[in-house]
Amino acid sequence: MTLEKSNIEDLEEIFKLYKQASQFQETKKMVVWPSFSKEMVINEIKEQKQFKIIISNQIACVWAIAFTDPLIWGEKNKDAAIYIHRIATNPNFRGNNLVKEIVEWSKKHAKINKKEYIRMDTVGENLGLINYYKKCGFEFLGLSKLNETNGLPAHYKNATVSLFEIKLT
Repeated sequence: MTLEKSNIEDLEEIFKLYKQASQFQETKKMVVWPSFSKEMVINEIKEQKQFKIIISNQIACVWAIAFTDPLIWGEKNKDAAIYIHRIATNPNFRGNNLVKEIVEWSKKHAKINKKEYIRMDTVGENLGLINYYKKCGFEFLGLSKLNETNGLPAHYKNATVSLFEIKLT
């Protein structure tokens, strides 16, 4: 297993994983991801903020990071944090605790970038997902109703989000 930066050649597979994630969300009666902008993902790749886990020469999982997230985190955005977004796992690799691998990678990446927190959100109050993220080391901070969502993907419109954080020591 390797964790590395995504590259432009991964674009088709990234969008395939997003589509599979959306289909999975539908089966679980969760908030479903919209179609994400290709330009957004290309920019993340260029800015080296899109990552992947490779297992047996296959992309097993992808995610993106940001170092600022004011529309979701409000006042807490002033903290030095890394924000994880859009974790999408290849169905062939579900159940392999890949989020725990992302957390361990994020701890190292956060320290290199002098960040004090690892943060993540998910739309809605999905108790199964909340418990899973807690098992991965996140503290569940509760629910937050988003006020200003212009500039965020469509599934955030009028949304309540579950907020998660790991404070690094």
